[in-house]
Amino acid sequence: MHERSLLLQLFLEINEAIRRIERRFIGIDKPDDFTCNDEGLDRLDSISMMLIAISENVRKIDKIIGKEFFDKYPDINWADVKGIRNILAHAYFDIDPDEVYTICSTELDQLKHALEKIRSEVFSE
Repeated sequence: MHERSLLLQLFLEINEAIRRIERRFIGIDKPDDFTCNDEGLDRLDSISMMLIAISENVRKIDKIIGKEFFDKYPDINWADVKGIRNILAHAYFDIDPDEVYTICSTELDQLKHALEKIRSEVFSE
């Protein structure tokens, strides 16, 4: 039972991180918007932090429920989702605004829907 509570907490934290990214990404129309001024840099920093949080939680969920749930969603590059944490956390001053922009503009929504389906499947068991 403790495992189910932990899983729920991890999924809820991911949802909150995605919500924050979506809010912070409003008004970012191109990668250069992240680097053109301090406000853009602050957004890049804060979005990167939330991507680290998502990555951490996906790694924890993967350890608890097993990879077979994630394998059902091959459109998501799960290795990249889990690995982005290391890139963002260890190469902080080399964060690529183009990559963060791509994640936010094209990949985040797909990830959000896949995680909602996984969550639903896990909790329907």
